[in-house]
Amino acid sequence: MKRSEINRAYRDALACFTAHHWHLPPAPRWDITDCGLDRFDVVGLVLVNLAEEPEYCEKLMFARQNQVTPLHTHRVKKEDIICRQGRLSIELWTGHPERSAPGAPGSVSRNGKPSAYRNGEPLILEAGERVTLTPGVYHSFWPVDGPCIIGEVSTANDDLNDNFFVDPDIGRFPEIEEDEPAQIRLLREQ
Repeated sequence: MKRSEINRAYRDALACFTAHHWHLPPAPRWDITDCGLDRFDVVGLVLVNLAEEPEYCEKLMFARQNQVTPLHTHRVKKEDIICRQGRLSIELWTGHPERSAPGAPGSVSRNGKPSAYRNGEPLILEAGERVTLTPGVYHSFWPVDGPCIIGEVSTANDDLNDNFFVDPDIGRFPEIEEDEPAQIRLLREQ
């Protein structure tokens, strides 16, 4: 991923957060990834770690329209994904998609109540809605009709050891090509 792409993603996310009155803490911890695929405009995410404690984590995320966070799960982490601004589409699977029947039923907690879904079929969250994902539920998400601000509140976060992507070519942290000076340093660079 080029540093110029990281700088542009940072500026775009910051402008969206500011326009929607999301105030970041002093010295926020930024993470911007293209998942190692070098196609940030279609696969990637901007994350800001707001709180990272041994027991819990909170993130604020930004994605452009149709920018996908690829299918993955966690072995340990339980998380709420919250649509803070815009509309968010989430694809869910009860297990690994290659070993789970498309269209098979599953259930998650949506806004604190049980909610049915079908493997591989999008579930749309409107602004303010949340879905609780337990370990083993595969999920992918993307904005539907414009940029989206996404929240995450979860149990302890371990990006190095608790992200399991369906696509084996995906890496959580991309290599960075320094084609211009950095406007911010990413979490892994601090």
